[in-house]
Amino acid sequence: MIIPADHPKRILVNHELHARLPEPLVPPEQVSHLLLTSDISMGPLERKKLTELCAQFGHTIYIPEENHFRIDLGPFRLKWEKHTEVSSYTFFRQGPFREPFVDTIIKGIPQRWLAELPGKTLAATHLAIYSTPERLYNPNELATLFEGDALTGAYIGEGSGIAYADFHIHGDGFSRFIVKDISLNSRQAGRVVQRLLEIESYLIQALLTYPEARKVMPMLKQAEQDLAKITESISSATTEEEPALLHELTKLAATIESVASLIQYRVTAAQAYYKLVRQRIIELRELRIEGTQTFHEFCERRAGPAISTCETVLQLQESLSQRISRASELLRTRVDISLEHQNQQILSSMAKRAEIQLRLQETVEGLSVAAITYYLVGLIGYLAKAAKAIDLPLNPDLIIGAAIPVTAVLVALGVRQVRRLVSEEQQKLD
Repeated sequence: MIIPADHPKRILVNHELHARLPEPLVPPEQVSHLLLTSDISMGPLERKKLTELCAQFGHTIYIPEENHFRIDLGPFRLKWEKHTEVSSYTFFRQGPFREPFVDTIIKGIPQRWLAELPGKTLAATHLAIYSTPERLYNPNELATLFEGDALTGAYIGEGSGIAYADFHIHGDGFSRFIVKDISLNSRQAGRVVQRLLEIESYLIQALLTYPEARKVMPMLKQAEQDLAKITESISSATTEEEPALLHELTKLAATIESVASLIQYRVTAAQAYYKLVRQRIIELRELRIEGTQTFHEFCERRAGPAISTCETVLQLQESLSQRISRASELLRTRVDISLEHQNQQILSSMAKRAEIQLRLQETVEGLSVAAITYYLVGLIGYLAKAAKAIDLPLNPDLIIGAAIPVTAVLVALGVRQVRRLVSEEQQKLD
């Protein structure tokens, strides 16, 4: 059949659906799991190290540009997965074995290769899964396997298996899990092991935020005290003090935003990881073993308070940001009102000056009319005297007296016309 061309990401998305399928397990099996810090830039180096390991066991292969890879190298099977912040290396080996945590898989991995893996170790786990013997371990046997640590355990799959863990780092740097198969098939056993490993991995990633949250808590408390002092000062601040208070609020807001940049992403990530932990525990479908705390109880009692602390820090930071914003708005409003009051005073003063200037201008215009009239009448007087000198029948004094009101009126009209023209030009420019 011929169908329309594939979407450019169809194959990639389809592969992602099958990228992290659990490894089918037939008990007895041993598992060693490493979780290392990683980022996008480490991808090529991680694939290079995988190629080197395969070559050491006689497999010359190409590692695809994908975020997952699995291979059977003979003595063991390897599954590699790359995530946003971590990469995981899981090694599987078929049994039988007598002591699950003595002759571990990791001892058969080239030690130099392990030491050169990029990233830092976040979690390291040994897990053993095998068929349930005729009788269960008694407390003394479990204490020996887990070196006396307090145990977490439950029936899983509603009784299809049993899982024990201690979530402690032992002398070899690894924590320990034991899974006993009662009626699990290979796929179910693989899913159980994957969920248990993911519970520890996601739990560790969620708790990475806790030290950061504790570190910023004193900063937030100090910021809250500073904000209380500034808020108290606002109510009694004078106009001259308001700009300084606004500057302090701006500095405090910058401090809180720097804290937010440190903690907000990590707390959100911790919430997401812890949600995954809870989801994986639900998928275990655990039932209580008398006298043993379940995985749900362990996570809620041990990790729950730490996650709550991280969430409290985030809420406190957001609350402080909102309170600083409200205080800044209040202070800016006061500053704006003060500026408007000052502007009104300036405008009132300018209006008074304009009124004085107008009166002065009117006075000057009156004097100007008088002065111009005086000079013009003087010229008319000279003309009248000159006409009388050539024997014209004119009376200079009478002519001067008659010219004064006429000239004054004409000059006043002329000055008014000039002022009107100037006002019109000013209005056009405005």
